[in-house]
This record gives sequence, structure tokens and C-alpha cells, in this order.
Amino acid sequence: MKTRTFILFVAAAALLVSCKTKSVEEKLAEYNQWNETFMENYRTRMTALQDDEEAAEAFTDSAYTAFVDYNKAALEKNLDNAVGVEALKQVYSDYDDAELEALLNKFTAPVTGKDSAFVATLKESVSARKGTAEGQMFTDFEVNGVKFSDFIGKGKYVLVDFWASWCGPCRREMPNLRAVYEEFAGDQFDMLSVAVWDKLEDTIKAAEEENIQWNQIMDAQQIPTDIYGIEGIPHIILFGPDGTILKRNLRGENIRKAVAEALGK
Repeated sequence: MKTRTFILFVAAAALLVSCKTKSVEEKLAEYNQWNETFMENYRTRMTALQDDEEAAEAFTDSAYTAFVDYNKAALEKNLDNAVGVEALKQVYSDYDDAELEALLNKFTAPVTGKDSAFVATLKESVSARKGTAEGQMFTDFEVNGVKFSDFIGKGKYVLVDFWASWCGPCRREMPNLRAVYEEFAGDQFDMLSVAVWDKLEDTIKAAEEENIQWNQIMDAQQIPTDIYGIEGIPHIILFGPDGTILKRNLRGENIRKAVAEALGK
């Protein structure tokens, strides 16, 4: 029994040493293999469940949880190498800004090059969102001679939609935005669309297709998204009459709800 226990202990110790001495390349290969296998299994299972919507939805939820749990664990164990950064790319949106900031501050050398740049970019985004959080005053910017302050802080509540023509979720929010504009536009309320990350000609075409009748700033690219820490669109913000940021990241029914509450209607 003692001999068997010793052998098991030696085997476990050897495995631990092996894990500790794996190169970053080996760890990254294992990480990538897990993700590839996971996605293959996910697609296969979803194909099998294509006629069972309820089961497919339940499986998607459980698979997403498993995916996030694995990547968060890989992230925590690899805060000094490329594996941690690759895992971070998959799950950073699942952390709130306070959690994300604490996590980013744990990254240490030898995270370098593109990996270091990605971590630095996320830190800048978190910092930008802190400076433009709800309750903060708006930050101005200018695009082709047009200033954000030409529309914001002029005595009206203003709903601002950061969008792009190629963005499916952005286009799907347009009916909600049109309904809000038609219901509330007037002396107290206005709207503004800011086109980002898009080609000007595509924005113009899409704006016509969507019948956007409210104010627009086109060809803004990443100027406002850098300032406001926006990583995904549509990103819809409600500003107060003095330019205070009242609500961020509004979607769906919450758009109308936020505007109606602000106007006391």
C-alpha cells in the first residue's frame, strides 16, 4: 500500500512539474485545441437539435456557461502569457468594468507585442467608460467640422445612436428609434445618429433606406467610440438637457422607457 501510494504521489508530482514546465506554445496549442473541439461539438449538437427549439436554447445556454467557465479559468492561470490574452478576448465582455479593471491590472510581463497592445486597449476602454459613465458630463468631439456639442447640452434631452450600416443589430433597432422619435420629438426631446466604423457611402445609403429623419453625424469612425469606450454597436445613450449622461447602452423596450421617464410621460 505504501509503495502504491508513493508511486501515485511520484506520478502526480511528475504531472505537476510537467504542467509547470510547459512552454507557452504548448499551452496555447492545448488551449486552441480545446476551443476547436468545443466548437465542433457545439455545431454537431446544434445540427441534431435544429427541430427542437427549446432543447437547442437550453443546450446553447449550458454550452455558453461551459465556454465562459473554461476561458475564465484559463485566463486566471495565464496572466503572464498569450494564453491568458486569448482567453481574455473571448470573455472580457462577461466582466463588469470594475472586475475587468482589476483583472487587467494583474497582467504581467512577458505579455508583449500585440498581446500587450490588446490589454492596453482594454484598459483605455475601461478608463473611457469611467469618464463617460452615467452621471458624468458629456465629452465633446468633432467630425469634419461638426461638433457633438452642436446637438448635446442645448436644453433638450437627446437620444444618441452610435451605429453602422453593416451592423445587423443596429438596423434592427431602427424601428424602435423611429417610434420613439415620432412619439416624443419636440421642444424637449431630439435624436442624433452617429455613424461609426463605416464607409460614408454605405452610411448614406443605409440612412436613406432606414428613413432617418433626425440629425446625423456621419463618418465618425472611431473618434467617439474611443472617447466613450464603446466596444460594440449599437450603443445608445440618453443625454440630459445640460449634457449629463443619463443612461447608457439602451436597447429594445428600454429605449422608450428611458425617454418617457426622463420626460415625465
